[in-house]
Amino acid sequence: MTLRQFVKGNEAVAMAAIEAGVRCYFGYPITPQSDIPEYLSRELHKTGATFIQAESEIGAINMVLGASAAGVRAMTSSSGPGISLKQEGISYMAGSELPGVIVDIMRQGPGLGGIDASQADYWQATRGGGHGGYRIIVLAPGSVQEMYDLTMLAFDLSDTYRIPAMVLGDSVLGQMKESITPNPRPVCDLPAKDWAVRGWKEGTAQNVVKSLKLGDGEMEKFHWEMHDRYNLLADKECLWEEYRTDDATLIVTAFGSTARISRTAVEMAREAGMKVGLMRPITLFPFPKKAYADLSTKCKLFLVIELSTGQMVDDVRLSVQRDADVEFYGRPPGAGSLPTPEELFERIRKVYR
Repeated sequence: MTLRQFVKGNEAVAMAAIEAGVRCYFGYPITPQSDIPEYLSRELHKTGATFIQAESEIGAINMVLGASAAGVRAMTSSSGPGISLKQEGISYMAGSELPGVIVDIMRQGPGLGGIDASQADYWQATRGGGHGGYRIIVLAPGSVQEMYDLTMLAFDLSDTYRIPAMVLGDSVLGQMKESITPNPRPVCDLPAKDWAVRGWKEGTAQNVVKSLKLGDGEMEKFHWEMHDRYNLLADKECLWEEYRTDDATLIVTAFGSTARISRTAVEMAREAGMKVGLMRPITLFPFPKKAYADLSTKCKLFLVIELSTGQMVDDVRLSVQRDADVEFYGRPPGAGSLPTPEELFERIRKVYR
């Protein structure tokens, strides 16, 4: 029997990476994610794997690129300013069709910002973040258990589709402690990495991993292939959670730590006699567009709640039926505290009809 453990969200990420078989971690310390490299620096060598504190975030992501090209599971982690520095490397990984896991424990920004919770990296994460019109897989945990489970899933999805994957949390989830069950690595069929660089031997083909595509029509073909892969992801891998949406006339929607607070506010609304439900996207890319479209055939009022001035709200508006109304309530970074359930309940009461 697997014993439950009381751990931080950041520690759960590190534990899951080890269970998932990560062979290389490259990173650089930055609050509020530094527990991840701290844990891995202590524990990863016990599995025979490699931990390196790189000279910079730029160095770290390019080490991930190199290790991935050699066919091993590799990851890095950071927060907003560090993720910005990694963007060129992530773009090169996407252009080279290389898997790899990036963990972003969001903090306030832009610039150096602050160390408190924010969800303002949503655009950066879900729009690829770097140059070249690519996307990456983005998973948004809402609990410490999901920090563990979705980190393992990120490795499998990234290997399956040869697309970098990001676990997008924030300082609330990274620093909070909860009891989790550290489940064993799930059994799944993963494609062989016959594309990996393994050195040259006489009589065998030499693999080359690159993002430079200069052949006639080669780049256009690559872009359409990636586009088809994104559509396949949307068809097969979208994840979301619905709570009391069956009879709802107002659906609150939020992701990550904000969804936890929103769920309590929804329960308060139900106790007050209001038909309110909650929709929580778990995959932010691919965004569960069809699930929102289906909900909006019967419910015509949505309230998007974010720890920002509004980013996910764009995807919600693009996903619901055109006759649905989408309201927004945000607590921008730097406000000094998280919204309370009572605060969100009052917002629900104002827009409910």
